[in-house]
Amino acid sequence: MSDVFISYARSTASQAAQVAEALRALGYGVWLDDELPAHRSYSDVIEERLKAARAVVVIWSAEAVKSQWVRAEATAALEAGTLVQLCIDGAIPPLPFNQIQCADLNGWSGDLQSPGWRKVVASIGELMGGGAAVRVTPPEPPPPLPTKPSIAVLPFANLSGDPEQDYFADGMVEEIAGALSRFKSLFVISGGSGLSFKGKATSPQEAARILGVRYVLEGSVRKAGIRVRIAVKLIDAADAAQIWSDRFEDTLDDIFALQDKVAVSVAAVIAPAVREAEFQRASARPTQNMGSYDLCLRGQSLYRSVAKSDVLAGLDLLDAAIALDPDYAWAMALAATCHAFIIFYGWSDDLDTHVAEARDLIKRAIAVASADPDALAYVANAILMIGGDLDTAAPLADQAAQLNPGSSFVWGSSGWVRLCSGETDLAVSHFETAMRLNPLSPERSFYVSGLALARFAQGRYREAIPLLRQSLQLRPEWPLNHVFLAASHGHLGETSAGREWMARYGKVTSVDVRTLLRNWTIPPSFRTSFLEGIALAEGGAPPQSPAEPSAS
Repeated sequence: MSDVFISYARSTASQAAQVAEALRALGYGVWLDDELPAHRSYSDVIEERLKAARAVVVIWSAEAVKSQWVRAEATAALEAGTLVQLCIDGAIPPLPFNQIQCADLNGWSGDLQSPGWRKVVASIGELMGGGAAVRVTPPEPPPPLPTKPSIAVLPFANLSGDPEQDYFADGMVEEIAGALSRFKSLFVISGGSGLSFKGKATSPQEAARILGVRYVLEGSVRKAGIRVRIAVKLIDAADAAQIWSDRFEDTLDDIFALQDKVAVSVAAVIAPAVREAEFQRASARPTQNMGSYDLCLRGQSLYRSVAKSDVLAGLDLLDAAIALDPDYAWAMALAATCHAFIIFYGWSDDLDTHVAEARDLIKRAIAVASADPDALAYVANAILMIGGDLDTAAPLADQAAQLNPGSSFVWGSSGWVRLCSGETDLAVSHFETAMRLNPLSPERSFYVSGLALARFAQGRYREAIPLLRQSLQLRPEWPLNHVFLAASHGHLGETSAGREWMARYGKVTSVDVRTLLRNWTIPPSFRTSFLEGIALAEGGAPPQSPAEPSAS
């Protein structure tokens, strides 16, 4: 059993986690209610842990004062003589606890030498039988966090009541860890190491500390008849915050196929969720003394708005990242993509220099990115945006999909390559796969736009319009959406709407619409259809062929 039980209100979970980690660093075993097992009554477990603890730390806050659970736990600790109190927001403990010494940790940021914290440590030390917090064997220091986002998959709880289903739950851990390892942007602990915590009362935060990772994935498996339900949640170990959760349900007709399906689906959502969390973390950091990876995060976060000022600012950060690490494939691929956008939209008076820079970065990235699917996917798209050849881009997209078939970004990038090659049916399939793998990604707008342009290329203009509008809501400053809305309405004879979208296009960019696709590697028929649609939107001559063939 643990030495210390921590009682707190839910709104102060991050502070409770900070207190727990500081006590663990001193060698104490600490129990938080985030360790509640899924197969037992939580009230029974809490009572058991509360009675066994040699010290009960009650974290008083405005919410804790109102909590019947916190009061009950404090009462039990008071009666057992194990109570240690601290306040974190100036709240006064309720009767009778306001008659007992309470350490003031209002505004505490983890300073181990602060008077309030030293008072807490001294009280716990006395309850442990000594004057200070000392242990016979100090804990080993945790491994340092990797430079990349790091994650471990912890054992899944078997809620089926059937011990024979343990192998399925363990198999899910191995499969998901394996699927995540295909994302070269992540540092993934092997499934075997995650399973080493099976049957142990180890909190997700403690497991993350031991393994040296930032994120942990927890899950459970429940079998009912021939159906099985798998629930998963992703946790940021720094503050115990839940980033994402979902559940999957299917039949057990082919148990190994189900494992693979769930593993790929979970990995496809987790990787962008982790990346998004890292974006937010990087944005909150000061810009000085950042490593290449952090600079890449900032650069990608800016570039994906597809606004001129953001793309230019993102390129500066990516150039700095490459200066720190000249062989960083992801940085070079992102920088090449920024140059490609500048070329595509004519955002420079010296486009020749940007073309030369993009080609150089593409060449260097390909030389070192053979095992990085994201970098290969970025490069494939950059090649086509600067007028490169499909014979170079298509194999890179195929290689990326083979390396990581669970990546929504890889499938979305492949969709653009297929669109440019005139394989519109395949493009539609790849864009739909990307959206199915990751329906909530901020990059969804790119996939939706790609799907819209594939429908446009097929002459299905009425289907393209709502897709373009949907993408526009996610990415309002992307000129491509405006101009293809104009062309779609033009083909449908809706001149008024076409002119309106042409006017909106003029507000987001000054690039001549008739030169917009000049550097893009696309089939001549697609370019012709686009220009005809623009002419019709402006009130020009109608096309020679029917505007919209029947949908197949």
